Amino acid sequence: MYTMTNLQSFTLFTDGACLGNPGPGGWAYILRNEESEVECSGGESDTTNQRMELTAVLRALEVLEEPCQVTIYSDSQYVIKGLTEWMDGWVTRGWRNASKKPVANQDLWKLLAKLREKHTLTTHWVKGHSGHCENERCDEMASNEAAKY
Repeated sequence: MYTMTNLQSFTLFTDGACLGNPGPGGWAYILRNEESEVECSGGESDTTNQRMELTAVLRALEVLEEPCQVTIYSDSQYVIKGLTEWMDGWVTRGWRNASKKPVANQDLWKLLAKLREKHTLTTHWVKGHSGHCENERCDEMASNEAAKY
């Protein structure tokens, strides 16, 4: 595990990819501050694109041992809206969505909810495949991970 205990403000770029949905998938992130930049990626043999998008954010936030300010850039409306608009309602309704059905990918969302309590998160949506340098890099890494399966 990469330790970043004395650094307090980070910029996080994430992406997920899936070959088929479900199918083999990959996730990737770039975590940056003024002093360093870390790239990390991984994948699973049978998953969904949404799970990979969530996993990218989750894995990055997990490496931050101390509470930090994290600005997240993602091309996933699912991730952005989940963190900023939907999660509080899900928690209030016992992890049920507005249709009273269990929240999809609840296992990952619950872990993200704990990390959201620890860290101060700001989110920005970026259009995928639009030339955003870090988003393109994360997409490439995530797609490469998916292709390994």
